[in-house]
Amino acid sequence: MVLYTTPFPNSCLSALHAVSWALIFPCYWLADRLLASFIPTTFEKRQRADDPCYLQLLCTVLFTPVYLALLVASLPFAFLGFLLWSPLQSARRPYIYSRLEDKGPTGGAALLSEWKGTGPGKSFCFATANLCLLPDSLARLNNVFNTQARAKEIGQRIRNGASRPQIKIYIDSPTNTSISAASFSSLVSPQGSDGVPRAVPGSIKRTASVEYKGEGGRHPSDEAANGLASGDPADGGNLEDACIVRIGGDEGGRPPEAVDPPNGGQARNGAGGGPRGQTPNHSQRDGDSGSLGSPSASRESLVKGRAGADGGSGEPGTNSKLPYKASVVKRAAARRRRHPDEAFDHEVSAFFPANLDFLCLQEVFDKRAAAKLKDQLHGYFEYILYDVGVYGCHGCCSFKCLNSGLFFASRYPIMDVAYHCYPNGRFSDSLASKGALYLKVQVGSTPQDQRIVGYISCTHLHALAEDSDIRCEQLNMLQDWLADFRKSTSSSSAANPEELVAFDVICGDFNFDNCSSDDKLEQQHSLFTRYKDPCRLGPGEEKPWAIGTLLDQDGLYDEEVCTPDNLQKVLESEEGRREYLAFPTSKSPGGGQKGRKELLKGNGRRIDYMLHGEEGLCPDWKAEVEEFSFITQLSGLTDHLPVAMRLMVSAGDDEA
Repeated sequence: MVLYTTPFPNSCLSALHAVSWALIFPCYWLADRLLASFIPTTFEKRQRADDPCYLQLLCTVLFTPVYLALLVASLPFAFLGFLLWSPLQSARRPYIYSRLEDKGPTGGAALLSEWKGTGPGKSFCFATANLCLLPDSLARLNNVFNTQARAKEIGQRIRNGASRPQIKIYIDSPTNTSISAASFSSLVSPQGSDGVPRAVPGSIKRTASVEYKGEGGRHPSDEAANGLASGDPADGGNLEDACIVRIGGDEGGRPPEAVDPPNGGQARNGAGGGPRGQTPNHSQRDGDSGSLGSPSASRESLVKGRAGADGGSGEPGTNSKLPYKASVVKRAAARRRRHPDEAFDHEVSAFFPANLDFLCLQEVFDKRAAAKLKDQLHGYFEYILYDVGVYGCHGCCSFKCLNSGLFFASRYPIMDVAYHCYPNGRFSDSLASKGALYLKVQVGSTPQDQRIVGYISCTHLHALAEDSDIRCEQLNMLQDWLADFRKSTSSSSAANPEELVAFDVICGDFNFDNCSSDDKLEQQHSLFTRYKDPCRLGPGEEKPWAIGTLLDQDGLYDEEVCTPDNLQKVLESEEGRREYLAFPTSKSPGGGQKGRKELLKGNGRRIDYMLHGEEGLCPDWKAEVEEFSFITQLSGLTDHLPVAMRLMVSAGDDEA
């Protein structure tokens, strides 16, 4: 399939569209700024209360008449531009594909050679998030603002979180496991607090408290201590490709002593250490672990030490943009102690997962913000789809002012793409071309040259709470369109399979939860019988560890939750979840929960989903959840919590 790299099929239409948008944009921008000046966020209200001479209020009074006069003057030009713009949308393509080719060892082409469908298996990591990147006046209705700056900061945080190395932690002593946060931050990230890339030592001399190993091989005591035979690593990868930290009990707290790497190489983190963006939604301060360069990022946010008697298990991913690979050892005994009823790890994390493979985003409506986000994420993801959706009048759909808001990024090559717009949107939702984005990606090839592929579906359902029947209809269409997409893009037959399907994942903002009494119709939909939800026990019943993904908007800028570390700590307590998560309307009438004294049941509204299916996969393989996490790295930048899932794909008789 040919992927569209431009929104129009020829340069003439592109030029006409550029002219029409140039006529429309001044009116659009002035209207947005004028409306935004009358919709303050809680952050601005607090600044205004603390400072009677608040500059923003003065600017509003002075510039409102100017904006209004310019808006009126620009209306005739906008009308002419609209007359030209509207018919052009019938020829517009439904997405823009962007590829920033990486021919290095972490590029998409190189990743395909890593897995041949044999051996202990392969893990793939998926994440989804609602970013609320709307025009600024509309974003303020959700208590977030400064869309352009937020887009840049969000891209930097995702890139920094995903490109950090994973760390293996071994606890030698249960009585002394301390390590300074500063040394741990410098150990984890090759990028210093000033944003300048640092040389990453190939090995660090052993001290009594810390041992770090890069590509230099293994310590002789590793085999004895961890029961690892040479050439048979417990985590399914070469141990010499792992980054190991050993915490001892003699002199805990002493930072590691670095030695110069033998090759003098430089490590690349993300896009190469550009300046870090700041946004008024979240002022970076010491101790803020939203960006890994923070000198005092807490080690609890960087790694979770797990002690156990058995050898580690799990598959290391490929660390993009770093000269070494790394993975986290998960002790089976420790995992059983922490989660006795689960076969996988789950946590609230201050960072996006390391070695993130696929990223699905919603509400990236603003085209300028989407371009900024794309530029930042291209420092880690090679393949990106953005500006997904349709505009104007299309078929039976109503007039669309906004695109779908869907955005997709991948480290693996994209083979096929399809987009469908939901035709049954109502009221304000009908102004956006909300729909479903379907992707087929190649993740490997067998020794017999069979392609190993995966299917990913990203969607954003109808938002109005009372329209359960509309959401159920959209879930039906989601499944039907997916079946058609798989049928039309499959080049295999049962007798002569040219492709092997490794996974089938559906994710996105479903706009209903699994605990509200008003959402019973959606909770019982057939989608949940065909696809597994790792957080769900059944209709209306969540697993005890699952938490809501919708934040209480009134508390977005509270000091207790304004940094990723702070929000992580708050959400790990029941009291904090009651204070800062949005709860089902039937259980919390009146909206926000701040100041309520009665006990709220449950852990908040989980409306962002990550599902995986087992039907239609290669019969010799099975896909099992290895990790599931709720992520706080975007604190202060959106009113949703991102979620991530790591799937282990392996032979049916192997242990993932």
